[in-house]
Amino acid sequence: MRFLIVLWRTWFYLLSAVPVVVLFPLLALLLVLPNGYRPFFWIARNIWSRFVMLGTGFWVIKKSKTALDPNKSYLLVANHSSYIDIMLMFATAPNPFVFVGKKELVKIPFFGYLYKRAAIMVDRSNSKSRHGVYGRARKVLERGYSVCIFPEKEYLDETILLNPFKQGAFRIAIEHQLPICPMVFLDCKRKFPWYTTHGYPGLLRVEVHPTLPTVGLTEDDIPGLQQKTYDLIHSELQNDPQQMAIDAIEVWKKVTKAG
Repeated sequence: MRFLIVLWRTWFYLLSAVPVVVLFPLLALLLVLPNGYRPFFWIARNIWSRFVMLGTGFWVIKKSKTALDPNKSYLLVANHSSYIDIMLMFATAPNPFVFVGKKELVKIPFFGYLYKRAAIMVDRSNSKSRHGVYGRARKVLERGYSVCIFPEKEYLDETILLNPFKQGAFRIAIEHQLPICPMVFLDCKRKFPWYTTHGYPGLLRVEVHPTLPTVGLTEDDIPGLQQKTYDLIHSELQNDPQQMAIDAIEVWKKVTKAG
């Protein structure tokens, strides 16, 4: 069984790489054009992410608990428990967005070149880099896009349902008076975890929750907004009728103990 899981995960990486390599000249060209990000995003949403997920054996059901304005910018936040979260966010986010992500991904061939030009990169060990995110986010918002951040700190621990959040996302939201759109990925932790110990293909459920307003809030409100967002996502994972994320923790403990 472990061999099949490793083979399946290898297939996922192959599927992720092929469209990037094949479409690289077009994607690289789009990112140097003044308004090229919008068609770039369309390709990432409708071709790359869906190609990878369907090819890996996943299909998606999105439940929107609110109607969002397609012409308005938001701060999109979600739990981060799987490599497939990136594809899932592209496929289900209500508005075109730009990721805020770690600088280390630039090292990946082909993907790193595109990532460097398409995302807001941050070196979390460098305070100057972290501060620079706010200025780069402003430019993204001026173009009419949303900003997406996975706010968890140490998300690789499979025994934790939802890791504590960093403040950066909420500082951006308040600084730019962006409503926060919480999204919950209910199945990724169980079906496609960080490690090749377990997992299986199938349905991936996504919930898009009503936005949390930030108009009138100040820096003093960051901890409360941070906690409110955390509690919402944590509650949805904990109270999921199918208990997927809870089950993922128990499976991880059994598999690692047996190993």
